[in-house]
Amino acid sequence: MKGLAVCSAISGFIAVAFGAFGAHVLRATVAPEMLAVWETAMQYQMFHALALLCIVVAGSRMPNKLLCVSGWIFVVGTLLFSGSLYALVLTGIKALGMITPIGGVLFLCGWLVLAFALVRFVAAQQADH
Repeated sequence: MKGLAVCSAISGFIAVAFGAFGAHVLRATVAPEMLAVWETAMQYQMFHALALLCIVVAGSRMPNKLLCVSGWIFVVGTLLFSGSLYALVLTGIKALGMITPIGGVLFLCGWLVLAFALVRFVAAQQADH
């Protein structure tokens, strides 16, 4: 969980920094549709940074391997989804957009694994009471 905690904080930091970069630097240099792509990448990164934070908090209360697995899937999903979109906007290389759906599928998988983890987590909490 320690690694996921660090990834959550770094990812949140990057999302805020890249949001500011987009608002103050890119707005004047890229087309509006590319700025929208940048904002999508930043928003998905922040959503998943917050999801990672929740996973870390839940995992600190009751270790659960599936929580950890879902967290790492989110980390890789963020790298592929948001990372490919950031790179697409910065470089203009359209082929990078082919990587984005892989990250999106990983996000979906991460949420499914998280659902199973939470069912186990809640069941264990109820068994303790």
